[in-house]
Amino acid sequence: MQFSTLDFSIQPYIEGVNPPVTKPNPAFLEDIGEEGMRELLDRFYMKLFESPIKHLFPEERDAMKAAGQNSADFFIQICGGPKYFNKNRGAPQMRTRHAPFAITPEARLHWLVLFEESLQPIIEQKLTSEENIQSFWNYLNVFSQWMVNTKA
Repeated sequence: MQFSTLDFSIQPYIEGVNPPVTKPNPAFLEDIGEEGMRELLDRFYMKLFESPIKHLFPEERDAMKAAGQNSADFFIQICGGPKYFNKNRGAPQMRTRHAPFAITPEARLHWLVLFEESLQPIIEQKLTSEENIQSFWNYLNVFSQWMVNTKA
């Protein structure tokens, strides 16, 4: 597989605009597997734990790891896998769940940059196609816009 045309550009955030969300290709999950998704989210959450936006997340490492696994449940579900998130936490309603946290456009940028970094092992090991990675990134790019709830 060639990975020469991945586009990790970040769509600008425009206040009050919530672009339509397209779920990622289910083949992304099929290729990396549930364990691969859990590893991706663990890697991502450990980067968040050391990041400038760590104040938005649990302070304790074990709690952060647990949050990463809850997030993995969400992403497994959103990619067409079992509905672990619904079973364990109820309907996603992610905007409502994130409402207590001041998520700024700048925090969104940090979040996306760290997610891109976390995807690198999947890219380097060519665990799925460029098309599937791009589909997952495109979902993250739009989903993250929906989570912004504070101007600055």
